[in-house]
Amino acid sequence: MLEVPLLIGGQSLPARDGRTFERRNPMTGEVVSRVAAATLEDADAAVAAAQAAFPVWAALAPNERRTRLLKAAEQLQARSDEFIAAAGETGAMANWYGFNVRLAANMLREAASMTTQIHGEVIPSDVPGSFAMALRQPCGVVLGIAPWNAPVILATRAIAMPLACGNTVVLKASELSPAVHRLIGQVLQDAGLGDGVVNVISNAPADAPAIVERLIANPAVRRVNFTGSTHVGRIVGELSARHLKPALLELGGKAPLLVLDDADLDAAVEAAAFGAYFNQGQICMSTERLIVDAKVADAFVAKLAAKVETLRAGDPASVDSVLGSLIDASAGTRIQSLIDDALAKGARRVVGGQLDGSILQPTLLEGVDETMRLYREESFGPVAVLMRADGDEALLRLANDSEFGLSAAIFSRDTGRALALAQRVESGICHINGPTVHDEAQMPFGGVKSSGYGSFGGKASIEHFTQLRWVTLQHGPRHYPI
Repeated sequence: MLEVPLLIGGQSLPARDGRTFERRNPMTGEVVSRVAAATLEDADAAVAAAQAAFPVWAALAPNERRTRLLKAAEQLQARSDEFIAAAGETGAMANWYGFNVRLAANMLREAASMTTQIHGEVIPSDVPGSFAMALRQPCGVVLGIAPWNAPVILATRAIAMPLACGNTVVLKASELSPAVHRLIGQVLQDAGLGDGVVNVISNAPADAPAIVERLIANPAVRRVNFTGSTHVGRIVGELSARHLKPALLELGGKAPLLVLDDADLDAAVEAAAFGAYFNQGQICMSTERLIVDAKVADAFVAKLAAKVETLRAGDPASVDSVLGSLIDASAGTRIQSLIDDALAKGARRVVGGQLDGSILQPTLLEGVDETMRLYREESFGPVAVLMRADGDEALLRLANDSEFGLSAAIFSRDTGRALALAQRVESGICHINGPTVHDEAQMPFGGVKSSGYGSFGGKASIEHFTQLRWVTLQHGPRHYPI
């Protein structure tokens, strides 16, 4: 069992009132981590520590910040086994956590490369002798709120670019992966960033609304970023707006994969299976809607069904398991209700759907329409629905018939045709002849519609985590009207 204290001002601390909560393995019920349950005063202390550390961190030369972030990246990757050992918090496969660590280390490396790329500009002025500049400067304390489903990637993403831009951070850990999020903070602390530069707060599930509100309301917090569900994202966005704090929100998705009539079906099937079922479909970019031209739909369904039959979900420790556990049994119950609703209204189960506690076998349904909840609601599980349409315009209409707009994919041998469609798909991300699930540290990552606003990743996030300021320098006399 892992003991998980708070990280405040470089110190490992219990909650002020001594309270803890437990995170249990969703399959076995065994306690994986015993976690400090922060009080409101602990939240205040974390922000105060970040604020105290800000002047020194912001004043560091950019190459010194780069050096420390690169050291953190190496230490993160070197401690991969520690992160994998905490995978029991979510029931995920070890290969998923290993991938998380590799991409998170790259996010720190990319952030390190950005420390010298924070540019301003000189702007011509109509005032004689006035030298006018637009400067980007650090904001102050940045609050990052990260989810459990890709715990190393998304928590690192919440803090890497804010640090590169000269800010200090408070990371509010997920209640479902607190040990992993705390370990990220410890890696950064051990890498020598400095006491208070990174602070990590964990809270009991029931305390989350109060803790989040307290953190956002704190005057020292100047920016907020959140990755998670659209429901909670709306709350975070509203709280941030109430306190006039800019927020970067990456929220839910219901990604479409379009298969045109000239597509390489074998390639499309491999991408669809990976996109729909990897990490049990618990990825914001997971492929939930397979929108296939009717001319090739029968062949596509047959090939995909055969592939899905090979993707057995089970105990992550078993050599026979390709997929692992859902986050908990209640997630299985929720997803099963979506499947049952669709089946009761006329959908057809092609393959899968067997539920045993938190283990749900990968599921493919056909005949889902707008009368069914699964047509619009994000399943966030190993469920994909196949819909047929005639021609590119009909495929596009189905793809855009969603409140979400995070990731999408199009398969076609005619890349010009696919690119023309990609520019009309309502999503922040679109991949041609690739899966909907894809991320690289340097790429702009964000959605539209109910999938949020703003972009993480490399240069795209600099504007979110710096303050643009107008500064002038007057040379010589200036004329005034009075």
